[in-house]
Amino acid sequence: MEVTSLSFSNYKPGDQVYVIYRNPHAANVAQIKEAEIVSHPYNEQELALFLLETYHPLAPDDAVFPTYEEAEALYQDLFE
Repeated sequence: MEVTSLSFSNYKPGDQVYVIYRNPHAANVAQIKEAEIVSHPYNEQELALFLLETYHPLAPDDAVFPTYEEAEALYQDLFE
């Protein structure tokens, strides 16, 4: 399966995406989580991820995917 992440230019508020989320307290623990693309709460010109009841500004190194299957394919390559 070819893994592709969405280009930031393809995101729009309301999009449901899947992210590989690393636990900030245990670097070797990661999970696939569903998130929503939203307008950044402090700068409406920017987009953010709404994940785990928190806003996260989009960053170039975020592992964000349009489908669970694509996120899982990369997860398997990285962690198993």
